[in-house]
Amino acid sequence: MHAIASLDELHALYGTPADPALKKVTKGLTPSYRKWIERSRFCIVTTIGPDGTDGSPRGDETPVVRILDPQTLALPDWRGNQRLDTLRNIVQDGRISLLFLISGAKIAMRVNGTAIVTDDPDLRQTLARGETLPATVIVIRIAEVYSQCARAILRSELWTSGDQSADLPSVGQMLADATAGEIDGQAYDAGSATRAKASMW
Repeated sequence: MHAIASLDELHALYGTPADPALKKVTKGLTPSYRKWIERSRFCIVTTIGPDGTDGSPRGDETPVVRILDPQTLALPDWRGNQRLDTLRNIVQDGRISLLFLISGAKIAMRVNGTAIVTDDPDLRQTLARGETLPATVIVIRIAEVYSQCARAILRSELWTSGDQSADLPSVGQMLADATAGEIDGQAYDAGSATRAKASMW
């Protein structure tokens, strides 16, 4: 299989970006970009570290990030699986990208920048869920933000093709496969609803 090894070789296979594709990129939140991100309750966070890359879904019942100013976002880190892949990467290499989605919207919003992880008590308090505080907050400094065109969402019929989850393996089944049966998949699935309810925040 031929691997493309130079930018010249790559560029020769594609056309020139249209003017809007280049001019839509801004170094901070415009009013319309801000409104869009304020409505998003789900994003995918991509980071890089010495052990490789990581893509992590993040979601909330309210906006998934808090906008601190036109160049800065705050993403609370709620309870997860305790692997800390995203956080470990950020501590070692601050580069970060976020892809924001809104159910039904035909575009996505992209943010690239740098991040830190903080346990600042005042910031954590502003993001509290009742008595529960996020363990840490990811603070993102925006380098560039722009909308992503509709083609991928339209091609996949992401919001219009209905529920496609029938007959997919459960998490328990996947764990049983991954551990050659060491983890009891049926028992794991049976307790999943209780675990989720007890550890949502």
